[in-house]
Parts: sequence; C-alpha cells; structure tokens
Amino acid sequence: MSIIFDGSMLKQRRGVYVALDAITHTIIATEYNIAEGGKELFDFYQHLANAGLRPMYATIDGNPQQNKYLKKVWSSIIIQRCIVHVQRQGLSWCRLHPKRTDAKHLRILFADLSTIKTKENVRQFIDRVEQWEKRFGAIIQQTPEHGYVFSDLKKARSMLLKALPNLFHFIDTPMVASSTNALEGYFSRLKEHYRRHRGLSLPHRRSYFLWYFYLVRK
Repeated sequence: MSIIFDGSMLKQRRGVYVALDAITHTIIATEYNIAEGGKELFDFYQHLANAGLRPMYATIDGNPQQNKYLKKVWSSIIIQRCIVHVQRQGLSWCRLHPKRTDAKHLRILFADLSTIKTKENVRQFIDRVEQWEKRFGAIIQQTPEHGYVFSDLKKARSMLLKALPNLFHFIDTPMVASSTNALEGYFSRLKEHYRRHRGLSLPHRRSYFLWYFYLVRK
C-alpha cells in the first residue's frame, strides 16, 4: 500500500492533516487542529498502525518530523520525497536568474526534475548531480557563508543531496505517488469551501471539518 501524507496550515501553525490512498486518491484518515510535528503527528501515525494500517510507501513533502515519526511507527516504510516540493524549493533558492555559475547549473538540475520518467533518465540525472558535486560541491562546502544568496545556494545543495536517495521510487514502483499534488488539490478545494463559513465558532469549526472529510472523500 502506498499513501500520501500531507498537512495544510489554517491558523498559528495548526491545521488539517490527511492520509490519502496514492492509487485511488481516497481519504484514509484525517485530523483537525494538529501541528505538523511533534507528538501529535506521532499519535496520528500510531493510531493508524493500531488500526491495522501497514503502508509500504509514503510520499511526503520533506518535513523532517514526518520522516522521523513515519519510520518510528513503520520501521520498514520507504519514503518518497515529493519531487514537486524539491523542485519548487530548489528553484526558489537558486533564484530565477542566478549570477553564479554553480547556481546556474544547479538550477538547471532542479528544473529538469519534472522531465524524469524512466530508469535511464534517473541514471543520467544522478550522473549530472555527481558531476556538479565534483565541480562545485567541495568549494561550496568549504566557503564561509557570506550573505543570504550564498546561504540559499548551500541549502539547495544540501536538500538535493539528502533527497536524492528517495526521489525516484515512483519510477520502479508505479503505485508510488511522485508528489503530494493530489492532496494539495484536495486542500485547495477544502479551503475554498471553508472561506464561506469563516464565522463558525471553534466547536462548530471542528464539526465542519469532520463532516467535510466524511462527505468529500476524494
């Protein structure tokens, strides 16, 4: 079984959190007024495990708390990093029109993530990352930070290298979602509907979300 896990903030870093079947795009479980980290997230996963859920794969956006607690509850689970989140964040950190040569080449790598569809594409991409790392990695690593532009470049490099082992499980295993986009769309529709009911009291607000999750399963 492959699941997409993701959350969406509503107010003061608290919001909704959902587990979605990656094949049918059907809601498996939800929680309202949850912080996407710490014990609440662990409790959410543990509740699913106690109910008998045994996912083989999980697609997540890269939140380290998600990764930590998913593996704590299901030690053998395989994590697929959301390729869209990695691409979007990497492009942002590299800037739209980078002036540095290393950032220009790294930006091209992030831009090409969305074109990877085959095992050969994966092999070629990994080769290109390794070539970039040999050319620029050590210099970037050893250079003291001087300004937010270079700091963001270092963050982009670190993110890509850490994400790389878990970026392409979807190529070998079609049941695995390459991104959390299915839930992003669900959250977009939920929030659009919720805007019409913003005057709800806190108890009624909770009931609203619970009914929405129950009635809108996809």
